[in-house]
Amino acid sequence: MRNAFLALFLLVGATYATESYSQNLRVTVVSSGISTAQVLSEIESQTDYLFVYDVNEVDLGRKVNVDTENRPVSEVLDEVFEGTGITYAMEGKNIMLMRRNKKETLGAGQQKAGHTVQGIVMDADGEPIIGANIKVEGTSAGTITDLDGRFTLDVPEGVVLQVSYIGYVTQNVKVGGKRDITIRLSEDAQALDEVVVVGYGSMKKSDLTGAVISANLKDFEKAPNTNILQSLQGTVPGLNIGQVTSTGSTPDISIRGTNTLSGNKSVLIVLDGIIYTGSLSSLNPNDIESIDVLKGASATAVYGAQAANGVLLITTKRGKVGKTRINVSSSYTISNPTKDLRPMNRNEYLSYLREFWYDESYIGPDYTTPNPDFRVADYIQDVPMLDNDLPDGLAPYDYDWWGEGTQNGHILENRIDISGGNDNVSYLLSYAHTDQEGFIKNDVFKRNSIRVNVDLHPYKWLKTGIQSFASFVNQDGAEPSVSGLMMQSPLIQPYDENGEIVPYPFNTLDTNPFMGSNVKDKERHNYFFVNLYAEIQLPIKGLTYRLNYGNNYRIDNHFYASEYGASLSGEAYKQHTEYYDYTIDNILNYQGEFGDHSIAATFLYGASERKNNYTNADSQNFSRLTLGYNKLELGKNQYTYSTAWNEALLYQMARINYKYKDRYLLTATVRRDGFSGFASNHKFAIFPSVALAWNMTQEPWFKIAWINWLKIRGEWGISGNQTSRYKSLSRVDSNAAYVFGDGGTTEMGQMISTMSNPDLKWEKTTGINVGFDFAVLNNRITGTLEFYTNITKDLLYDLAIPTMTGFKFVSSNVGEIRNKGFEFNITSHNIVNRDFEWDTTINFSTNSNEIVTLTGQDLDGDGKEDDLIASNLFIGEAINSIYGYEIDGMAT
Repeated sequence: MRNAFLALFLLVGATYATESYSQNLRVTVVSSGISTAQVLSEIESQTDYLFVYDVNEVDLGRKVNVDTENRPVSEVLDEVFEGTGITYAMEGKNIMLMRRNKKETLGAGQQKAGHTVQGIVMDADGEPIIGANIKVEGTSAGTITDLDGRFTLDVPEGVVLQVSYIGYVTQNVKVGGKRDITIRLSEDAQALDEVVVVGYGSMKKSDLTGAVISANLKDFEKAPNTNILQSLQGTVPGLNIGQVTSTGSTPDISIRGTNTLSGNKSVLIVLDGIIYTGSLSSLNPNDIESIDVLKGASATAVYGAQAANGVLLITTKRGKVGKTRINVSSSYTISNPTKDLRPMNRNEYLSYLREFWYDESYIGPDYTTPNPDFRVADYIQDVPMLDNDLPDGLAPYDYDWWGEGTQNGHILENRIDISGGNDNVSYLLSYAHTDQEGFIKNDVFKRNSIRVNVDLHPYKWLKTGIQSFASFVNQDGAEPSVSGLMMQSPLIQPYDENGEIVPYPFNTLDTNPFMGSNVKDKERHNYFFVNLYAEIQLPIKGLTYRLNYGNNYRIDNHFYASEYGASLSGEAYKQHTEYYDYTIDNILNYQGEFGDHSIAATFLYGASERKNNYTNADSQNFSRLTLGYNKLELGKNQYTYSTAWNEALLYQMARINYKYKDRYLLTATVRRDGFSGFASNHKFAIFPSVALAWNMTQEPWFKIAWINWLKIRGEWGISGNQTSRYKSLSRVDSNAAYVFGDGGTTEMGQMISTMSNPDLKWEKTTGINVGFDFAVLNNRITGTLEFYTNITKDLLYDLAIPTMTGFKFVSSNVGEIRNKGFEFNITSHNIVNRDFEWDTTINFSTNSNEIVTLTGQDLDGDGKEDDLIASNLFIGEAINSIYGYEIDGMAT
């Protein structure tokens, strides 16, 4: 871990050594009678430069003689354009060609009385667009924007300018009498063709063959959510996000229901290409660029053994080429529950009791006249609510338990990020402070997070960089019992006359809810994540090698002291956890095009190891607890407990994507996984998948004008589920074993507590998915339909065995589960213009599961396989079904 952070500082320092590199790039061009266009193409092929120019201004067919060997690009351009009136300017990776001191004017016969107009063209973020085309509608007159996005053009009165640039929607601008105009272009989603992360790579959305969907984060980027999952609620069909019940907590998450009985049910989280095992509450939502959800069998198969429950691919923001940008934001949010759970006050409670005993509190027969002799105190048996010294016999209190235990919640967030870069380096540095207090007092979440993302491109053949963050979470304090606040009587107070807590205010086993909050509680979680990568362009065209080295490190401390613990004798403890894992991925990628054929291949060889250490020191029965958890030796009863574990994974994967004429697409994947937790006979398993897609709208015979895009997809694949570590092994427990009766201490003994199973193997889920992607009415309406069925076999389950064996159960593979569903998503772009955008998205999904078989046993001899009633498992029913007994009749 220390080496990883050292590399971070080395990379950040290296950013200052590459700024002038581009100015010294050298090329070799030796040819006679070569066209200007060929020279520009040769420079682009030897460097990362991109030329921007007006084809009506630069004579691309002009022949030149060039004899330059290993010379700077600037010298080559000086030689090529000498005497032509063409000059150039370099900005990052762009080289703009333009005519010296020239204003574009209308041609002969097009001149009208007019004026000179100047302006600037920018994108939606206010950044200038270099090389945007400015053309007078209906004429050949025009120009392009310079390095600052500016232009100057002579125009007649009343003309319309057509402003266009690749990847942006063309805009028509009425000039009128304006002499200075600002034009903002919006991105053309169709032209850009959204890029989706698919695991160990990315693809254009139009090339996808599996069930993959990108979450809509844009609409929720300003929402006051401290956990990114809260922004995903209801945005992706098939992705179920639970509710948050405390500040900073991570909600439950599932993709397409449940596929297992007792195997791992967690969704796999991949952060910047590395599997992330920490809490998502450690991430600053503002740092996240995109989230892609892998749902189908083929899409998830690239992660094999850990992907049966679906995959979330999280990509963080990175620096972009351009000027340094500094963003500072601050927000304050007030939160309150939508439902008031306040219990009754004194008057409401007494009124309720009178109504409860209406037959005594009112005089019959109509029971509307109050009974003057009725006293509520005569019907209350709880002594703490009574006071015989008062006329009504009731305690005089009207205590607001709910008000004392709750408050107005709030979220305070302060954020700053700095980003920028050039053609050799890009960077993003961010810091965020989050301070959240919940509706229940002492429900606190504080987070300070720092992120450093740096990408270097020192040579054309080499890319390297780092994605890293550190997050420091403070969750000090313990909340009072919410149920206790709701159930206490207003006639009782939590404190005595000395201000001390009354542990049992009802004189029953019900405890004072403030006993849970009147404690010393320190809870801290520190997260560290570093992913170092290097990517090399190999000598074979289209072939690259990438090395990822990811590190996760976490420190958890929970220190606690309560004078009410251990049956009011006092208790204090310190818990310390350290977790570390590393991942090494070797990735070989190839991309090639051969006429109408396109091939992309990915080969992976990787390994991961995870380690955990836990220590707990607990003391009870204190004579005084002034120093709390910092003086555990003062407790009369002292206990220590420690444990540790480690696990390892080894995996290989091969994936091939084939495309023909953008019409027919094929993805084939095979992954081999090994996990230390499985038995010696089944350490490794293989997970294959295949997917096909047909872009019907690319067919020449497809002539339905209102359908812009229609694709049919089908996929089949197998993904796996891991057992918990050591599950296949016999485990040994230590317990009190024998008392000799001589007054000495009890002797401890060891015994095997669980039976081993050398044949315990992988739980496997076979999935079939059929999908339809469409866009209609000039791409104004887009959508997706999905139908899927998943069948899980060899379920990991602790099977009960006869106790005469000396054991209660053995870990086994049993049964089969079927999981199926339907998903629908449609988006309508109702209004899209510069000042206003209105989209509507509707999604709908269904999911059902069924237990097909369990143990295969028929012990009762009824000819049907037995259910496991004690485990709430019934063949033909869903997992976790609610059941009851049928009434057969009344006994007489």
